[in-house]
Amino acid sequence: MTESILCQDEGHGASGLPLDEEGICPIGRQYVALGQRFGFDHVLVSTFPKADKPEFAANILFCNWPAELRERYRLEDQFSASLLVQRLKQSIVPFQASECVFVDGRDRDAQRSLAGAFEDRGMSSSLAYAVHDCSLAHYLFVFSGQRAALERSEIADLYLESVELLDNCSSLIAQKDGPREKLSAREIECLRWSAAGKSSDEIAIILSISSHTVVSYLKSAMRKLDSVNRMQAVARACRFRLL
Repeated sequence: MTESILCQDEGHGASGLPLDEEGICPIGRQYVALGQRFGFDHVLVSTFPKADKPEFAANILFCNWPAELRERYRLEDQFSASLLVQRLKQSIVPFQASECVFVDGRDRDAQRSLAGAFEDRGMSSSLAYAVHDCSLAHYLFVFSGQRAALERSEIADLYLESVELLDNCSSLIAQKDGPREKLSAREIECLRWSAAGKSSDEIAIILSISSHTVVSYLKSAMRKLDSVNRMQAVARACRFRLL
């Protein structure tokens, strides 16, 4: 089985932790070992997707899925709308499923194809739950494999051990909740007026600069906020309390 973990830099995993010969950092290795003790070969630990950060790749922390499956899932973009995420938005209780929880069900043909890809790789059942750490960061845990349903006591043990591990390492894996670069005062001004519904031309008049300059500031802000459009940039700026 090909095991890998999200890397921030070559040779390093979450928060710069070194990777072993199989491409897994020490914390990721502990989660893999924990899942295997309970009969699950595959583990996903991620931050919980937000409206302005829905992408699978943007949230994943530890994952030992086969590389081709992880890449396909990233491209098909079903994570934030998946049965998994929708279920965990409705209940804090761990749940087990004997079907693929990673699909969103909107496109039945795509759902069957993607679900089949997970099943072909021995991921026909899953146990999942979401937890917050002491800083209120929101995490999602999924242990997948061919394991039959766990007893209630086994679920409690797995849940407790994973939370204890998270409590011990959350300071290392926590993702910085802020922009990749500091925004300038002008960039924040342009975002603030954009949030108020003003066009580039209107912002230019308000700030006494050219509309071309406004567009330049907004593009720079979008880049720093890792956003694909103005709406997402505004949403992220609000979440980071910049506006």
